[in-house]
Amino acid sequence: MDANALLIVDEKPLSLRQCLKYLQLSGKLQGFIADILRQYVLEQELETRADLEINTAMIEQAVVDFRLQNQLTDPQSFQDWLARNGSNYELFHKQITGSFKLEKLKAQLAEARLQEHFIERKIMLDRVVLSRIVVESKELAEELLSQIHEGNSFEQLAREYSKADERVANGMMGPVSRGTMPDGLRAAIDSVEPGGLVGPLQIENYWAIFRVEQVLPATLDDNQLKQTMQTEIFDRWLAEKIQTMTVKLQVPE
Repeated sequence: MDANALLIVDEKPLSLRQCLKYLQLSGKLQGFIADILRQYVLEQELETRADLEINTAMIEQAVVDFRLQNQLTDPQSFQDWLARNGSNYELFHKQITGSFKLEKLKAQLAEARLQEHFIERKIMLDRVVLSRIVVESKELAEELLSQIHEGNSFEQLAREYSKADERVANGMMGPVSRGTMPDGLRAAIDSVEPGGLVGPLQIENYWAIFRVEQVLPATLDDNQLKQTMQTEIFDRWLAEKIQTMTVKLQVPE
């Protein structure tokens, strides 16, 4: 076996230089290097920071829970699963420990920055409950808007005319994050109170009338949102760490 081979494909050795060349030709070399740097930084942090120690009992319980969830309670079936996945108990245990440490690191990094980051992002995180009527022409949209102003039912017109799937629910879209809205819609909604109408607005090849049903302000009491914020802070921290590093690609001859 060739000692310099990184891979053996159909008994043919591929050197590290060849593999890097293929990555470069496919446009994936930069992503490959970025993944390596990410893992390097994480390994250094997780192994050197004393404030990330995890209770052993918690790790063992996580292993037990995993085996129960995946029907691997039999020792031999668990060993077979580890072998099929190119792992062993020591490596698996290390991965579980690393995942706990990583979550603890994210929480610690976010603790001092969470409120500030939330305030920066809040305007895009607030959600608005919307209903809409979507039609193919501006003229029809304007006619329907006039009918609504004259007292006709928004819900009835949505069921009769709207091309959107929500027509079966009287036009109700449900909560929409401000950050995912088209710029024109987001700007128009800013000046409308619940119950108010927006439009007609052109959305791609259609015209739409929106009704604001309810505004749902983002809050850190939302655990899912809080976790998203923590991940964003962590990713920013990690990118900043990598940017300060001096990296040179050394390819053996």
